[in-house]
Amino acid sequence: MDTNILDHLKTLHTAAIDARNGYQEALEDAEGKGLTSLFRDMIALHHSNADELAALLIGAGEQADDSGSFMSVVHRTIMSVRSLFDGLDGSVLPGLIDGEKRNVSKYDDAIAAAGADATVLPTLTAQRSKIQDKITLMEQQNAAYEAAKA
Repeated sequence: MDTNILDHLKTLHTAAIDARNGYQEALEDAEGKGLTSLFRDMIALHHSNADELAALLIGAGEQADDSGSFMSVVHRTIMSVRSLFDGLDGSVLPGLIDGEKRNVSKYDDAIAAAGADATVLPTLTAQRSKIQDKITLMEQQNAAYEAAKA
């Protein structure tokens, strides 16, 4: 497999772990209130994505580092601070949407690099689609939250 594609897979794998870790912190801090069902769904999505990406990396003879990056610490810290001051209600949705849109952009780059590589393209396009579906759901939840505030 091309090293450029492998680099993209590693980036996506790390991003999935970082996102999962941030949502796990949010779920713990939410204490069963607010957006706990969304946090659970996003943990499951990013965990599944990380597992699938790890399998692709291992299949290509690469290591799949499950430790994430410094961004895991950043995501956890942001969720903890938000929980202390504002709670983890609909007010966090714009930040979550923005973060997931950045993830989609990473998938766009990886898909472009993969070209027609049948070993990775189906996984990348399916994962991108699932994240995009969650963004749409979060945007709907955010619109409802904003309407309720008005």
